Amino acid sequence: MANVATYPDVVVVQAEVPRPSTPEPGLIRKVLAYNDKLFLVEHHMKAGWVGTLHSHPHEQAVYIVRGHLEVRCGNKAFEVRAGDSFVVRGGVEHGARAIEESLVVDVFTPMREDYL
Repeated sequence: MANVATYPDVVVVQAEVPRPSTPEPGLIRKVLAYNDKLFLVEHHMKAGWVGTLHSHPHEQAVYIVRGHLEVRCGNKAFEVRAGDSFVVRGGVEHGARAIEESLVVDVFTPMREDYL
């Protein structure tokens, strides 16, 4: 049987704990609370940032806290602004471009081990 990490029933991450990382120029990532089934992440994009088109097996929900993004999901393109949200199924190619400086909160399931 695979070696599976055990997570507590409640995981609390105080605001000062997450260490920012820069996975690509213009993008700052903070990994927030997570367990084996859910993974919460904050992404800050500088105006003009263009993310690489990519796909992953994780389901992804996105909430735009502030800013303005152009998003491509599969063969669809749309714009989202503060207060908007969208969901992307695992395996669907997607990417975004920051029209303005933007802050988004992403929720993935299952957890993103590749972000740790």
